[in-house]
This record gives sequence, C-alpha cells and structure tokens, in this order.
Amino acid sequence: MKKYLVEFIGTFFLVLTVGMTVIDPGAGNLAPLAIGSALMIMVFAGGHISGGHYNPAVTIAVWLRGRCAAGDVPFYLIAQFIGGAAAAFLTLALKDHPTVTAMTPNVGHALIAEFVGTFALTYVVLNVATAKGTSGNSFYGLAIGFTVMTMAFALGGISGGAFNPAVALGITVMGLAKAANIWIYLVGNFAAAIVSALTFKFINPEDK
Repeated sequence: MKKYLVEFIGTFFLVLTVGMTVIDPGAGNLAPLAIGSALMIMVFAGGHISGGHYNPAVTIAVWLRGRCAAGDVPFYLIAQFIGGAAAAFLTLALKDHPTVTAMTPNVGHALIAEFVGTFALTYVVLNVATAKGTSGNSFYGLAIGFTVMTMAFALGGISGGAFNPAVALGITVMGLAKAANIWIYLVGNFAAAIVSALTFKFINPEDK
C-alpha cells in the first residue's frame, strides 16, 4: 500500500508542476527545467519505496524488463492516473479556472515526438535504476529528471512534451490538450515503453 501512495504523491506533484508552470502566468521558457526538477526530486524522495515510476509507461517498461511484479502493475497505473487527475483539478482551482487554448499538434509529428521522448525516458530509467551495472548509484534521479527536461525542451513544442500517460491525462483535464488527441500520447508512450524494454533486454541479455 505504501508504494502505491508514493506513486500517487510523486505523480501528483509532477503533474501539478506541469500545470502551474505551463498555464499562464507560468514559468515560460523555464517550464521544462521546473518539470524535470520536480521529477528528479520525487524520484529521490520515493525511489527507494516504489521505484519512483510516476509514469504508467515507466511502469510498463520496468515490468516488461522484469523488475516490477505483475500484481503491482494495475495498482501503480491506478495511483498514477488518479494522481495526475487530482493535480489537474487542483491546478485549475489554484489558477481560478482560466480559459486555456488547447494545442492542435500535427498528429504524425506529435506521435513521433511522444514516442522518441518516452523511449529516451524509459530507456534511461531501465539503465540507471534497474541495471546491475548501475546498481546502488546515487545519480539515477538526476539522470531521469534531466532526461525529461531535455526532451521537453527539444520536443515540447511539437507534442506538448508529456512523455507520460498520467501527464497526458492531466493536461487533457486542464484543457492544454484536446480529449480527442489523448490517444496520441497513450499510443506513443506505451509503444515506446515496450520498445525500450525490448531494446534493453537485447543489449543486456545477461541482466535478468
């Protein structure tokens, strides 16, 4: 139960940071730095309890890699999605329910951007937080947070830079993304999780 609560808390603060820094008045061009930092500190805060996923795509990748029990997967996903939705509603309340214009991305470009960004994130997570070669390191939170920051700076203008189905739900609730486009994030993010897990296992066949 504790690890599911940790996943809720971490996802909640990540999505809250997204909303508060992206919706005006926000952090402007510095929003990706704040978002990556939020993920970093939450990974350091809860990684020793739950693994610090805070992202359904990460949970799927870690499960396929063999480092998350199948019985935990649905509860992780539920906690993450509830955390994302709760943060979105709180953001809207704190921002006094602003009028938000949803982005209208090029579907093909956005799908590719979400796949690439999520692949980068999940691949880094698998290598710094689950691999035998990096076991016991102290930098994994920084590496994970900086991956999100880097991908958000690089690809955020194309897709919104969710790289996380729970964040996708949050930005949809907040009106930053259209409900009709949430499939872009779900398909791109979960496909990237699967491919990154397979890639990790191919490169590291001995790392069971």
